[in-house]
Amino acid sequence: MTQSKSGIRKPNPWYALKASVDPDVEPSCYTIAKKDPRWVLAMEDEYKTLLRNNTWDLVPPPFHKNIVGNKWVYKIKRRPDGSSERYKALLVAQGFTQQAGIDFIETFSPVVKPTTIWLIISLVVHYGWNLRQLDVSNAFFHGYLREEVFMEQPMGFAGPA
Repeated sequence: MTQSKSGIRKPNPWYALKASVDPDVEPSCYTIAKKDPRWVLAMEDEYKTLLRNNTWDLVPPPFHKNIVGNKWVYKIKRRPDGSSERYKALLVAQGFTQQAGIDFIETFSPVVKPTTIWLIISLVVHYGWNLRQLDVSNAFFHGYLREEVFMEQPMGFAGPA
């Protein structure tokens, strides 16, 4: 059996070189990100957006409530040629510390199933429509939580409670 029939291909040296010399790497933790001004600016933008949307109120931690941790997640938005377009920092709650029935009643994630995307693309092709992409910034913050959730202050932005 040949390599092409088995599906085994030699790696493209261009991609290996690009991966080894690309300085734009997404940091794995806050400690690494805070050393780069581009990531600091991205975290500041996210934090300001959260404040502008009145996402939380700063309160002293109650003794009898579960305090949910959080984590910064870093993503580089890239152009089609692979160059960096935008540095994006997302503050995510570590919901795995919550207990069902105590901290929340139900979960819901408004995502589109792949079959729905395939259906829409087939309709676009069939009718010759134009297809556009849309990114809703901070989409998850436009909802309302019925439960009270207490979360730690984000690393790097802690103030007096």
